[in-house]
Amino acid sequence: MITLRLYTNVIKKIILSAIKSSKGKYSYEELVVDGLKILDMIRNVGCKITIEGKENLKNLKPPCVFIANHMSTLETLVLPAVIGKEFKVTFVVKSSLLKYPFFGKILSALNPIPVTRKNPKEDYKVVLQEGLKRLQEGISIIVFPQATREINFEPSKFNTLGIKLAKKANVPAVPIALRTDAWGVGKIFKDFGKIDPSKPICFYIGKPLHIQDKGVQEHLEIINFIQHSLSKCYN
Repeated sequence: MITLRLYTNVIKKIILSAIKSSKGKYSYEELVVDGLKILDMIRNVGCKITIEGKENLKNLKPPCVFIANHMSTLETLVLPAVIGKEFKVTFVVKSSLLKYPFFGKILSALNPIPVTRKNPKEDYKVVLQEGLKRLQEGISIIVFPQATREINFEPSKFNTLGIKLAKKANVPAVPIALRTDAWGVGKIFKDFGKIDPSKPICFYIGKPLHIQDKGVQEHLEIINFIQHSLSKCYN
């Protein structure tokens, strides 16, 4: 019942926003407000949400590269709201997401960087080329270095693409650790699984890192930040 109630409200919100977007009347500010409304919907079905570290963005001048682990559909819906309207952001996304009914329209309005996830070399080239363009336009980029959504964080599957992009553009990299498995993975529709209010939802924003040399040290710092932050949310 909880799952049905939440998804009914979320899907209504997505459809209405997609209609506005298709008419060119959907602003970035509205996207952020919608993300906040979805967070409220999740609280209203009993999920506990923790957001920490926004003070780390207070004196940071955009743009930057946000580097996060990837756990569920939820973060794609609400991360712009969690980060705040001061940072206009877009995503590196799997190209198939842009074909989704309604949700694809909203994502497309962000001018995201689509990748196939089939050819790593080609994807790498696209992210660096297109990512540099977005950053030069003042748009920050959210990168999920894992190839797919994972409940368990495995450092060996966390690539350095975000680090390389931040280095090339000479912008800070900001780690984000998130736990969103309260929003489950579905059996029929992977993006809409069972909602489990017993699992806390956590967003931890780390301090900006300026990439030195090849970024090996900064990559390790981001991994350590995510592991440490997730351990807080699971305890």
